[in-house]
Amino acid sequence: MKRKDFKKQQKTSRNRLTIKILLFVTLSAFLVVAAYAIALQQKAAGAAERAYEAVSNRTKSDMRETKVEPAKDNVSILFIGVDDSENRHQGDSNSRSDALLFATLNPKSKSVKLVSIPRDSYVYIPEIGKRDKINHAHARGGTRATIETVEELFEVPVDYYVKMNFNAFIDVVDALGGVEVEVPYRRLEKDENDENTIQLEPGLQRLDGRHTLALARTRKADSDVERGKRQQMILQAIMKEAVSAKSITKYGDVIDAVGDNMKTDMTFKEMMSFIEYVKGGMPKVDPITLVGEDDMSTGTYYWKLDEVELEEVKQLLQAHIGLIPDSSNLTNSSSNFNRAATADE
Repeated sequence: MKRKDFKKQQKTSRNRLTIKILLFVTLSAFLVVAAYAIALQQKAAGAAERAYEAVSNRTKSDMRETKVEPAKDNVSILFIGVDDSENRHQGDSNSRSDALLFATLNPKSKSVKLVSIPRDSYVYIPEIGKRDKINHAHARGGTRATIETVEELFEVPVDYYVKMNFNAFIDVVDALGGVEVEVPYRRLEKDENDENTIQLEPGLQRLDGRHTLALARTRKADSDVERGKRQQMILQAIMKEAVSAKSITKYGDVIDAVGDNMKTDMTFKEMMSFIEYVKGGMPKVDPITLVGEDDMSTGTYYWKLDEVELEEVKQLLQAHIGLIPDSSNLTNSSSNFNRAATADE
């Protein structure tokens, strides 16, 4: 064999070997990723099974003719934050809701309307047959009473609920490596055990779970309305962090963080359906604040909702979820509402 042909044969052999190695590495990497995905899915399915808690005598909202299908139908989710800490001697059945966020999701427009409901809002609670602070609904009738109260308030079905306590919130944020949020002021705040150990500093920054919870809960420096806006901001920050590519390897820790500290009436299959909302990027989130005023006329503090503005929010949510036709009038109404909310700040 000629020297030139031998070198050519050597080069060809090396190229083939390189290709084989690349194929082997690629296949190995694929198998590792696939194994991780399968293990993660099994882990998530187990966590979802533990978290599943149906509301008694409720397979769907009474305002729905048939049960909805996430990512196919317009749906709504009620997020309930509860303080079931031993420090306040509150169990899961009699704790007041510390945070209420109501979201409507529209897959066609890939948009979300996110309403923060002030905890002291003076509303009608069907469970007790009279008006009271909305956070008392959970104390009087748990998840079911809270859902019924929100449906009564907005005249919109609550299709699903997600209830989380402080421990789960802290652990989820930490599992994601923290979240980036804007802190409005410098202030010493209470931690999850109601002790003044959390020092907040102003500015855009990445916060861990304990600091994020303190920022979400505080209302001493401003108001319950501003508190709701911060909670909206934090929820959006968590969503943004969760769908980022760098968070893929953290999902196992997030699942562990949820553990037994979250309850929902969503099945694992329904949870997986919501992935459609974040394919191709984050959906457009429109935060809404309920306009109102302080009321001490009864000797007890309430947040008295502005009935005109509340009606506009109702129509906005009903149109977004498809209960009434959407129109330019509703869009104009939304703009007026947002301007009124800004002027109220």
